Amino acid sequence: MSGQYFSRLAPFIQEFIYKRKWDKLRDAQLEACRILLDTPHHMLLAAGTASGKTEAAFFPALTELHEKPSASVGILYIGPLKALINDQFERLNDLLREAGIPAWHWHGDVPQAEKTKLMNKPSGVLQITPESLEGLLMNRPNAIPALFHDLRYVIIDEVHAFMGVDRGIQLLSQITRVERMASCRPRRIGLSATLSDYGEAADWLGAGSPLPVEVAASNGKKRLKLRVEHFSFPDARDEEQAEQLQLAQQAYYDFIYDSTHLKKSLVFTNSRTDAELTILELRRIAARRQQPDIFHVHHGSISAMLREEAEAALRSGPEPAVAAATLTLELGIDLGELERVVQLGAPYSTSSFVQRLGRSGRREEQPSEMLFVCPEEEDEEAQLPARMPWTLLRAIAVIELYVRHKWVEPLSIRKLPVGLLYHQTMSVLKSMGEAEPAELVKAVLTLPSFRFIEPEQYKLFLHYLLQTDHIQRTDEGTLLIGLTGEKIVNNYRFYAVFKDEEEHAVYNGSEEIGSITTVPPPGYCFSLAGKLWKVVEVDTKHKAVYVKAAKGKVDTLWLGAGGDIHTLVVWKMREVLAENTLYSYLSPRAVNRLERARRLARESGLLEKTVLPAGGDSYFILPWTGSKPFRTLERMLKHRLADTHALRSVVPMEPYYFVVAGQTDEAALMDGIIAECKRELNPLELLKPDEAPYLGKYDEFVAPDLVREAFAVDGLDLQGLRESLNLSK
Repeated sequence: MSGQYFSRLAPFIQEFIYKRKWDKLRDAQLEACRILLDTPHHMLLAAGTASGKTEAAFFPALTELHEKPSASVGILYIGPLKALINDQFERLNDLLREAGIPAWHWHGDVPQAEKTKLMNKPSGVLQITPESLEGLLMNRPNAIPALFHDLRYVIIDEVHAFMGVDRGIQLLSQITRVERMASCRPRRIGLSATLSDYGEAADWLGAGSPLPVEVAASNGKKRLKLRVEHFSFPDARDEEQAEQLQLAQQAYYDFIYDSTHLKKSLVFTNSRTDAELTILELRRIAARRQQPDIFHVHHGSISAMLREEAEAALRSGPEPAVAAATLTLELGIDLGELERVVQLGAPYSTSSFVQRLGRSGRREEQPSEMLFVCPEEEDEEAQLPARMPWTLLRAIAVIELYVRHKWVEPLSIRKLPVGLLYHQTMSVLKSMGEAEPAELVKAVLTLPSFRFIEPEQYKLFLHYLLQTDHIQRTDEGTLLIGLTGEKIVNNYRFYAVFKDEEEHAVYNGSEEIGSITTVPPPGYCFSLAGKLWKVVEVDTKHKAVYVKAAKGKVDTLWLGAGGDIHTLVVWKMREVLAENTLYSYLSPRAVNRLERARRLARESGLLEKTVLPAGGDSYFILPWTGSKPFRTLERMLKHRLADTHALRSVVPMEPYYFVVAGQTDEAALMDGIIAECKRELNPLELLKPDEAPYLGKYDEFVAPDLVREAFAVDGLDLQGLRESLNLSK
C-alpha cells in the first residue's frame, strides 16, 4: 500500500485507513504527503470531487501534530460555509477519535461553552469561518498569541470560493494578521476541485509569504453523464394560450418530479425563489399522486435545523430524498452517494457547473451525472434577441468549455478594493485600541491585498474617515475609532464583508423555519422551506414574523440578481449559434429549439452585425461580451454617445443585448461605438462628475473620489470591450 508514505503516517491514521479497507493511498494523498512531509513549502491541492482532498491535507498535518504536539492550535481550517465546517467537524472527529488531538469548531451556532474550553486550553485543530475569525482578531486580540503562537498549518477549503472576491481579500489579510500577532509562520494548504490556472491560484495562496507554493494536481479522468432538456412556456395573450401555458408548466414540473422522486437527488437553482417554487410544486404533485413527501429546500435563508434535516435525508439510508438548493450545497459538504444532480436553467459560470456536477458520482466506478432542465418563456412576437434561447445556449457553452477544453474562469484580482480597505482598517484599529498614524499605515498597507494602494491614496482615505467621525484623532495625535465608526464596527454584521440584507426570522409556533428580507403584512401568503405560510403577526422590534400553514397563491420575498458571465462563455454561445455542430447530450426538444434559433440567427443577420434595426427609431446592440465589458458599453452609450447620437433611451438586457432608441442610424451608432473604443479614453470619463458607484458593502464609507477611482479600475473593462468588438490594439 503506497509504501513509504503510508508507513510514515501516524498509527491512528494507518488504523483509520485499514478500517475503511482502502487498498492504497490516492494520487492526491501521495502527492500531499510528499510536499508536506518532505518539503517546507505551501501546497495547492487541485483534485476532483471525492478524490480524498480533505484527507490528503489532514493526514500529513495531523501526523506532525501527533509526533510533536502543538502548544497552541496547530491546524487552522478555514471553510466558506458553516454547514461545510459542521460536516468536516464530524468527519474529523471520526478520524481523531483515538488520536488524543482535539478538534474544535467556531461559528455563530457553536455553544459558548465549547468556545470557552478552547480559549482555556488552545490545542489541536480549529475549524472556523472568515467571519468568526474576524471577530476573534477584532474583539480578542490579546488571546491571539496564546491561540496561535505554535500554529503549523492553515488549511483553506474550497479555495476557489475565496479567490477574486471580497472574502478572499479579507481572508488573506486575516492570515497575515494572525502571523504578525502570534509571531507564527504556518504553512498554507489550499484545496479546490475547480481550478484551471494553477499558477495564479498558487500566487494568490502564497501572497505575502516568502515560502514557495507547490501545486499537487490530480486530474483523474471521470466519466460524465450529461443531458440537456428544454421546455418552452408560450406567452399567454388569450385564454387558449393561458391554458397552453398552464399545461406546459405542469409538464415541466412533472418532468422534474419524474426525474428525481425515486432517487437521492439534488436540484440546483440559481435563486432562492426558484428553489422554493420548485419544491412547492413537487410537493403538490406528490400529494396529487398520493406519494410520500420526500422534498427539502436548502439555501441561506432556511433555518440551520431544516438545512441539517435536508443534508441528513440526502446522506443517510437507501430511501429517496430530493432537495432543491442554491450555492449552499455547491461546495464540498459530503452528501454521500447522490444518484442524480439536476440543474434548473444553466449556471452562470463553468466553475459553478464543475462544483455542481461533482456532487454526484462520488463512487469511483460511477459517472458524474447532471441533467439540465432549461425552461424558456417563448414568444414568437417578441423582439428579435428576446427570441434567442439564451439559457439553453449558456448551458451548452459551459458544458463545451469545460468538457472539451477544461476551461474554468480565471482569477480576477481587485487593484483598489477600497471597501475592504475600510473594513480591515477599522478591524485592525479596533484590535489595536489606538494607533499612531504611521503605525496604522504600516499595519494595513503591508497586508498583501492592498499592495496597489498608494500612500497618498491612503492619506486621502484616512482624512475622509476623520472628517466623517469614523475615526478620531486624540490630543496626543493617535487614532482611534470614532462614534460613527463604533456603530458600524460594534454590529455583528461587520464581521462579514459580503452584502447581507436585514432579515426577519420566521416562526411557526416556536419552530424557526428560516428568514426573509421583505416583511409582508398580516394575512399575506408566501413560500419558505418549500411550504406555504400565512402571516399571523409581525414583531418589528424583535425582527420576527409569526406564521401558520396556508394554501393558495404563492409569492416570493427575495430579490435575486443573476451572476456575472465571463466573455469566453458568451463567445462560446455565439459559436454554438453560428455552427452546425450536433451535441449528443441534447434531448430532441433541445435539438429542435437550437436548430430554430440557428435558423433565426442566420436569417436575421444577428451574428454578423453588432447593431441591428429594431423598427422605428430603435436599434438592437449585440456586443457578444461578458458582464463587465457589457456594463462598460452601457456607460459609454449613456454618458458618451447619448447626446452626440440623440439617444433618448438605452435599455440593457444584461449581458446579451441593448435596446436603444434615438435620432441616429445603424452605421452612425456603430461608428460612434468604434470611435469611442479606439480613443485613449480614461475610464473615469464613463462616470458622471458626481457619480461614485459602489462595488462592495463598505464603499459607502470611503471618500467618493477614491470610490470613483476604484470603480474605474475594477468595475469597468474597456480592453475587454475592444477585444469583443475586434478593436483590440
